[in-house]
Amino acid sequence: MGLLILWVGGDAFATNGAGVFFDPQLLPHTGKSFREAQDPDYRSYESALREYMVKRIQQQFGLALDPKKYSGFDLLEIEAFLKCKKAEESPEAFLKQFPRQP
Repeated sequence: MGLLILWVGGDAFATNGAGVFFDPQLLPHTGKSFREAQDPDYRSYESALREYMVKRIQQQFGLALDPKKYSGFDLLEIEAFLKCKKAEESPEAFLKQFPRQP
């Protein structure tokens, strides 16, 4: 009985990896901390994050964004909005809130 519970419970968390999108450019930055935005390692991380997020948003939502127009953290916020927005909400109206340059 206990084995059956483990098998059924574990099956709920099983994944085949087909839906996982991973960019190896982000791996070298795992666990690092940065002192300032001018740190060359931070700039490398920010660039890799922007490229990763633009690809991911394109893949998941079919929305093409310019990685030079948005910061990596803006793109994380945009992705969260796209996941939660109502079908009738336009992403363009939301994107106008991001005139910032990284």
